[in-house]
Amino acid sequence: MDTIANMLVAIKNAGLVNKTNLNIPSSKMKIAILELLKKEGYVKAYKVEGEIKPTINIVLEYRGKTPRITDIKRVSKPSRRIYTGVKEINPVKYGFGIAVLSTPKGIMTEKEARKEMVGGEVLFKIW
Repeated sequence: MDTIANMLVAIKNAGLVNKTNLNIPSSKMKIAILELLKKEGYVKAYKVEGEIKPTINIVLEYRGKTPRITDIKRVSKPSRRIYTGVKEINPVKYGFGIAVLSTPKGIMTEKEARKEMVGGEVLFKIW
């Protein structure tokens, strides 16, 4: 199973039905991705709850009545990994979206990756 794709679809679907919060199972990779989405303004807040089976409670960001997240596209999948060098990283939706990369320096956006001069696995694009 692709747990990152499940998280992204849950976030997208929650925004489409105008839910403010949702709960998903926790992992270190999901927390790192949510920290980045919070920093970029796509998620308002998140909180890890529970000790035996930890879950993440996510609070979505809205602009008026429309969700901040319009669409999410998973690029690299477990069946086909997509890697890119720093010179091949392109802006998403003419700079109105972001691509999230897993690099040797951690999870970062395509803008941060170009600034740090690192490439990596393109996880997903969000706008």
